[in-house]
Amino acid sequence: MAHQTKYIFVSGGVISALGKGITAASVAFLLKRRGFSVCPIKCENNLNVDFGTINPIEHGDPFLCFDGLEGDQDCGNYERFLNQEIGFKNFMTMGQLYSTVINNERNMRYDGEDVEPIPHIVDEILRRIRKAAKDSKADFCVIELGGTVGEYENNNGLYYEAARLLALKEPVAHVHVTYVLEPPHIGEPKTKPAQFGLKDLMSMGVIPNFIVVRAQHPIDRQRKYKFGIKFGIEEQDIFNAENLSDIHQVPLHLHEQGLDLRILKHFNIKKKTNIKIDDWKKFVKKTLAKKKNTTKIAIVGKYFGTGDSQLNDSYHALFHAIEHAATSADTDVEYILVNSEKEEKTMTKKLKNADGIIVPIGWGNRGIEGKINAIKYAREKKIPYLGLCYGMQLACIEYARNVLKLEDAQTEEVSPKAKNKIIHSIPFNEKYQTIKGENTSMRLGTFDCVIKEGTIAFDIYTKHFSKKELNYNAKDKTITVGERHRHRFEFNNEYRKLFEDSEFIFSGVSPDNFFVEMIELPKDEHPFFVATQAHPEYRSYPLQPHPMFIEFIKASLKK
Repeated sequence: MAHQTKYIFVSGGVISALGKGITAASVAFLLKRRGFSVCPIKCENNLNVDFGTINPIEHGDPFLCFDGLEGDQDCGNYERFLNQEIGFKNFMTMGQLYSTVINNERNMRYDGEDVEPIPHIVDEILRRIRKAAKDSKADFCVIELGGTVGEYENNNGLYYEAARLLALKEPVAHVHVTYVLEPPHIGEPKTKPAQFGLKDLMSMGVIPNFIVVRAQHPIDRQRKYKFGIKFGIEEQDIFNAENLSDIHQVPLHLHEQGLDLRILKHFNIKKKTNIKIDDWKKFVKKTLAKKKNTTKIAIVGKYFGTGDSQLNDSYHALFHAIEHAATSADTDVEYILVNSEKEEKTMTKKLKNADGIIVPIGWGNRGIEGKINAIKYAREKKIPYLGLCYGMQLACIEYARNVLKLEDAQTEEVSPKAKNKIIHSIPFNEKYQTIKGENTSMRLGTFDCVIKEGTIAFDIYTKHFSKKELNYNAKDKTITVGERHRHRFEFNNEYRKLFEDSEFIFSGVSPDNFFVEMIELPKDEHPFFVATQAHPEYRSYPLQPHPMFIEFIKASLKK
């Protein structure tokens, strides 16, 4: 009998940022932990082709995938929960879909048809879903439908139409995540907004098989009965997803209520393999437990504020990576969030209690002098420092200005006419770069980095992986690691000798020695001053924290 993929659509109602991504990731997690292969897919409504051009304050930190996809945060949720790589096949936007269909039309691939959203965009959605299922040979495709059902733009209506059509030919289940309000002046849960959302969903021909109820508290049987009787859903197919202390509790909470078994029953899968989640339970228990240690970590960035609110979403993957490492080190983290633009002049005051300092990804000239001030403070005060992407580039500029006395040292991104462009652009080479737009190229995706023995970076990786896993070269005394990149500008090799003569260490370079990938200060000069052009934060998992963050946390504890 031919292999047949089963499809689970996860939709959301009432409000955005409801937790569909965590729900979809949890469903996928539970099925994978029962031994099934799973392919998660995120369907986004934006007309952006990817999330790389969106201001992170608008939609949070774009998740950088192994193959260069700049997806949304939910791609990161899938990858972290499933411990499997997510890429282009797992993500689509309305911008991608329309671009493909319009390109097809321009190349006469529709034989002169009148090209419209239905059927042509819908057909493209179905083609991509089926191709992802076939290429991954998945037992289950878990497909998250972005946005909120019934929203004004209604772009996501095309995804719902695709889901409706797929169910006519393939085994499909629908999980609808909704929200039940509990207005304080009433004192009881009110289901009417959730009912409106379900009504809109059903008006598009999609009948939910399971309801996951987000709420401040678990809803009672009376409310479940109300949902069931109005929408023809059995009580045992309605699940509580009330506010929990940590998102990693969600799959366990849904499992305890039997969601995974009900899904298997829906698809008539009689062979119920044992679920293996003891390691996840152990991790969650450790995450929630009182920690032995505490450390204060300063994150110096410029994407914290939106209106009157302060959000962490712009550095979503970074916070996860820190928490993974901190949990493994039995450590609580107190964050010092520093706006590098607004607090440029008061940086020393803001950082005086920091045990460790991170300068993460960034773009453009706004706030960079504040970041450079923070790096100078970390270097001179011997505070553990971790630079990520822009954090590496600016560390080189700070060193050039204050140690090498190149006072006008700068990045070409900020000052194209600067005399000493320590960081500069390079001519386009398809071996390294991807064209992102007019006159814009970037290094996107996974690239190898060769790290030499005797460096902090070498010690970090070899402490957590065997030399065999790291392709140790005994002749050159190097290891090779693959890390993800998302940047446009590079260290200017004309200055490499000048830096090396001052004992500045280029600990990691590309295999052809063209790109500087990691830098550090000598161990006898600074306890932990390490920066990388790459993004290790996108390769950190709950059960496999990235070694760079583990050792940074340990260094901050020593401080």
